[in-house]
Amino acid sequence: MEIGAHLPLMDFGGNPYTSAHLSGYARRAVDLGFTTLAANDHMVFSVPWLDGPTALASVVGVSGSATLATTVALAAVRGPVPLAKTMAAVDRLSGGRALVAVGAGSSARDYEGVGLDFGERWARLDEAVQALRALWRPGGDPFVGRFYSTEGVDLAPPPARPGGPPIWLGSWGSQAGLRRTARLADGWLASAYNTTPGTFAAAWSTLQALLADRGRDPATFPNAVGTMWFHITDDADEADAVFRHRLVPTVHRPEEVLRERLPVGPAGAFAQRLAAFRDAGVQRVLVWPVTDEERQLELFREHVWPQVAEPGTLR
Repeated sequence: MEIGAHLPLMDFGGNPYTSAHLSGYARRAVDLGFTTLAANDHMVFSVPWLDGPTALASVVGVSGSATLATTVALAAVRGPVPLAKTMAAVDRLSGGRALVAVGAGSSARDYEGVGLDFGERWARLDEAVQALRALWRPGGDPFVGRFYSTEGVDLAPPPARPGGPPIWLGSWGSQAGLRRTARLADGWLASAYNTTPGTFAAAWSTLQALLADRGRDPATFPNAVGTMWFHITDDADEADAVFRHRLVPTVHRPEEVLRERLPVGPAGAFAQRLAAFRDAGVQRVLVWPVTDEERQLELFREHVWPQVAEPGTLR
């Protein structure tokens, strides 16, 4: 199982939003062996949220060989042409290390902010994925749909990777989402606070069957679980404060659900949860420290990962 780190884009309290803070975090994550740097995406949110693709671009120079992933980019909200242009640049500047996970998003406010009908999000997402592929395939057939057309659009320079970055789909594991993933995507991104190891295992089994039905090889199809907010502490009062004052007011999930699904507390409990996801078939986990970010990455590397994998094998 590989481990990646989300960039600290949202404000749980005290985020300075400086280039030095973001670059320092990215550099430390790479030094510790995290193999992916990921950026979530919201236009409008209940707390300040730094723009995801811009943040990814800003850390290219300190990202080493890490994959630079959107987790997920709002393809319909941004529009496939602007997103294709931005991520082609990230891929080119990073030497072909971009991974573009996209999703419809769960916030109507993001759609309202750009004048789109939230009810059209799934149909727009379907078309946006196809449009992205066409835009990254110079000389190929254009995509023409109900909402989007790439006819006559030539985005140059192209991505470094021929055909463009891989496109993953974010899905919480619904039947419709898994069918869409099997049909359109190069990989599946599940949500850590919307799933459990058991529900992931069931959805992964379903997705593998759907892939096989379409003549695709499930053995070569990648997956990941993202947005695993965490805070490592042996102090029960400190853990309670992180839940009540940082996570609950911003994540908008019932407190009991967050306590069940997010690793806030001792390192051993975090390691057990990661091992359960690994045994359920998860190939990559993307973690996100709630506060004191660099120190929390260090605590993870020192106290959590050795209980999940052999020391020195963080991948």
